[in-house]
Amino acid sequence: MKNWSKPQKIMRLAIGSAFLLISCIDPVLAQLVPENTQTAPTLEKATLQDVVSYAVKYQPVIQQSVIDERITENQIRSKLADWYPQINFNYNLQKNFIVQTSIIAGNPVKLGVKNVSAAQFTLSQQIFNRDVLLANQTKRDVQLAAAQNTVNNKTDIAVNVSKAFYDVLATTQQIDVANEDIVRLERSLKDAKAQYESGVADKIDFKRATISLNNTKANKKGNEEILKAKTEYLKNLMGYPIDKELTISYDSLQMEREIALDTLQNVDLNTRIEYQILATQKKLLEANLQYNKWSYLPNVSLNGAYNLNFQNNQFTDLYGKNYPNSFGLLTLSLPLYQGGKRRANTRQAEWQIKRLDWDIRGLQNNVSSEYATALANYKSYLTNLLAQKENVDLAREVYDVIQLQYKSGIKTYLEVVTSETDLRLARINYSNALYQVLASKIDVQKALGQINFQ
Repeated sequence: MKNWSKPQKIMRLAIGSAFLLISCIDPVLAQLVPENTQTAPTLEKATLQDVVSYAVKYQPVIQQSVIDERITENQIRSKLADWYPQINFNYNLQKNFIVQTSIIAGNPVKLGVKNVSAAQFTLSQQIFNRDVLLANQTKRDVQLAAAQNTVNNKTDIAVNVSKAFYDVLATTQQIDVANEDIVRLERSLKDAKAQYESGVADKIDFKRATISLNNTKANKKGNEEILKAKTEYLKNLMGYPIDKELTISYDSLQMEREIALDTLQNVDLNTRIEYQILATQKKLLEANLQYNKWSYLPNVSLNGAYNLNFQNNQFTDLYGKNYPNSFGLLTLSLPLYQGGKRRANTRQAEWQIKRLDWDIRGLQNNVSSEYATALANYKSYLTNLLAQKENVDLAREVYDVIQLQYKSGIKTYLEVVTSETDLRLARINYSNALYQVLASKIDVQKALGQINFQ
């Protein structure tokens, strides 16, 4: 076995350590690579709560926001890594085909040798650096800003998904009403046909019954097509698989019990996620102002190096002897004059804070207006709902009476058709009013900051 000299052993150890460090880093980096996104599951008989919970978990915008949080966390780690000692290794091997010659005392003298190799270990440590100091002081606020953006997106998704859910229900209810009307109209058509064939009534009643039945079937078909589009829109908002069927479930009585709302509540701006986002932005701008003020302070760092130098005219004996050197260095860097750049940056940071204060003032006005509008809509729709509920009871009573009178020969079939139309419209108007109340209630809760996913 060949006997290695001490410098050669040191060189082999240094190179081996460098390759070992690289091989250890690769598995760690591999673990940081995100896994492939899993296929989103499907829902069976999804309620409103199921739909909202699904959306805030699988909607692409939400997934992107969560990824943005992870990106922010790693950006912070990257910035804070500058606080730690920075250790580096460099190695080079140089072949001088023509060695440099200098004239010394009138005589040409060759400076250097044909073969040169060097290895260098360097160490640097930041003592005061405003960039790293800013990253350390704002890390929590930066993370909070990313998390608040996710909360804001979840709130918007929840509101939009809830309204789309009620929109689907409204159309579904119209189809259900049409189905019941078709059954009733088919029965009326049968009665009208029987009376016509028995000579009690003329052919007009039979034809009117046929027209009403055809119109109702056409209306139902149109609503079924509209329902498909609205369901696809809901699935899109949810991030639901396009090729999977979504079946929603609801309890009309439970929904009626959920329309109640305390209309005497006052708006608290602190509960709104938009205000919380602006408050965090203000903290970051204030930190940016302090950062610009730190530009008048020096940057201080500590550096050191240990160099292994090998020189020999014979390549085979290159690592036979080492001529090492090392040093330590304290660096203080202070810009003395930059043409007023630092002052301009400081003033810019101050104006950015003042501008954000006006954003907060504008948000306060918008929230107040938004709450007033949402509350007015809620009260208006609630009044309409109560009226439509009474109309349904009255229309059903009128229809039942006229239907009996028609069979007794007291009323004409035209009055039966009219009462059927009134009943159908009353039921549709009631269901639409119910969903309008529930949707407006969501707007009120959003304005009050009661819909959040923190």
